[in-house]
Amino acid sequence: MRNVFVNALVALISSSFSFFLFHQFYQPAVAVAEPAQPVRLVGNEETPVNTNPREWTQLPPVDFVATSKLVTAAVVNINTQSASGYRMSSGSGVIISSDGYIITNHHVVEDGSNFEVTLYDKRKLEAKLIGSDQTTDLALLKVEARNLRPVAYGDSDNVEVGQWVMAVGNPFNLSSTVTAGIVSAKARNINILRGSYAIESFIQTDAVVNPGNSGGALVNEQGELIGINTAIISESGGYEGYSFAIPANLVRKVIRDIREFGEVQRAILGVGISEVTDEVAADLALPLVAGVYITNVSRESSAAEAGLRSGDVIISVNGIKTNSVPELQEQVALFRPGDRISLEFYREGQKFRRDNVTLKGLENSASLRR
Repeated sequence: MRNVFVNALVALISSSFSFFLFHQFYQPAVAVAEPAQPVRLVGNEETPVNTNPREWTQLPPVDFVATSKLVTAAVVNINTQSASGYRMSSGSGVIISSDGYIITNHHVVEDGSNFEVTLYDKRKLEAKLIGSDQTTDLALLKVEARNLRPVAYGDSDNVEVGQWVMAVGNPFNLSSTVTAGIVSAKARNINILRGSYAIESFIQTDAVVNPGNSGGALVNEQGELIGINTAIISESGGYEGYSFAIPANLVRKVIRDIREFGEVQRAILGVGISEVTDEVAADLALPLVAGVYITNVSRESSAAEAGLRSGDVIISVNGIKTNSVPELQEQVALFRPGDRISLEFYREGQKFRRDNVTLKGLENSASLRR
């Protein structure tokens, strides 16, 4: 009987002690903003090469100290809350006007209902979504503020492979993180964006871009915006040596459309296109393996009215060379329906030029959508 009493007493004390520990140390789960993952691409045929953080044997030839002071105040953190009110994500944004217009990625604000912007000086402001475009992965937010420090646009057409660039963003919810690298390539198409008319002509760099950097700034030595960081090639979800930015000239046009019309005014030529291969170049007696081959021309399209035919090879738009499909798509995307451009192309080995080619929209009209 005494053993039963002792066992019962021990059980009572153990239960009481466990109950005390539970209440003393239990904390309810708190929702934490997850950094928006940069759009990822994992190649099926080619495995990305893992790279360790760069170790400089000498200082870079560019001094980014003044540039970072100029740009970091124009880069913000964006927290997005979904319509359900539960899941949150975070990314970066770039101030482009003193009265509060902010560029970011479409995938940072996608499916969001509430947006909180944290400025460089730690002020937190509610933001309104003005519009977004999934075919370019761009979005425009607006906060009610004055005297903000915007970043100035640069000319992304003048960006050169090998030049030094700086990326500014908020990876892993760390504010105002600056990394540097070089431009590795231009006009990269990595097939990650959705939509029938997606535009992919990325600037590829080796500047470190991680979750939370999406929507951040890529700038040149002068602190001019030359791209919006948006994607990485990665198996792990973290930086592995490849990062991609939307060129600033395309950003400027898309954001101007969204600000003025609430949507993008997309112009098209109305042609089917493909890359020029060495076989095509030989068959058409082209001087170089470059340009964009026209596979078909839609009836009553801009191209048809300009007299373009299947088999023609477009080599420039308004004097800007179009050596590949992404380059041609980017250059045409800089214009609105009703705008006029000049085209240079090869036909049967001879070079031709067409001026005043009037572009049309997706509805085959030269009028803007209102």
